[in-house]
Amino acid sequence: MNNSSYWSTTNSPLYSFIFTIPLFVIYEIGVFTISVNDIVILRNGADVLMRQVLGLFGIYGVYGFSASFMIGFMVAFLRQKKALKSTAIHGEYLIWMFLESIFWGFALYILMASTTPLLIANTTGTMLQQVVLSIGAGIYEEFVFRVILIAGFGSILGFIFQWKKIAKTASGIIFAAALFSLFHFMGDYGEDPNFPVFMMRFIAGVFLGIIYVFRGFGPAAYAHTVYDLIVLTLVTTQL
Repeated sequence: MNNSSYWSTTNSPLYSFIFTIPLFVIYEIGVFTISVNDIVILRNGADVLMRQVLGLFGIYGVYGFSASFMIGFMVAFLRQKKALKSTAIHGEYLIWMFLESIFWGFALYILMASTTPLLIANTTGTMLQQVVLSIGAGIYEEFVFRVILIAGFGSILGFIFQWKKIAKTASGIIFAAALFSLFHFMGDYGEDPNFPVFMMRFIAGVFLGIIYVFRGFGPAAYAHTVYDLIVLTLVTTQL
């Protein structure tokens, strides 16, 4: 494998789109197997934000949310497709992306290790609910708080202060990470305010933001999911 080709080729919307499809399908199957009464438990920061926004347009429910995400992702991919040098997919690159994402997930766990007991204390719901929530968080939280908000905050602040690309990206990462952490404490199923947890989630948001900027949406989504599943594993082994 050509290392330089791998890093440049896989940091593209095409590879993120293909790479994320299995994760999205697994999540949809998981949601389908959960009863209607249990679905309401699947709430996270991205849910609170996106469900309220989509509700303004008359789009409600888990499936409306999922369909809106998939349509939005496909539109973003098609808009950027013309800028791609090639649409060929290297299967071995996808395997390496998966292994790379596992590495980033464990790196995030090491970074967050000091607050893992606090995060475990805030974990509720059945095993299936938590697995589905972990996968959903990887997809939707990264899509909202990295793909949308990093670009959004960066563009707005860059326009106001006439910043260059590096400053716009850095500010986008920081503001998106702060909102990412804050939204875990909002909504009917939000956690009780806790400043140490807020700061550690903020740091995690910055970490995932850097992964997104340099490696794309796919690795960031998988890394987030891997981290959540590691924490979930710790929960089950301590019960």
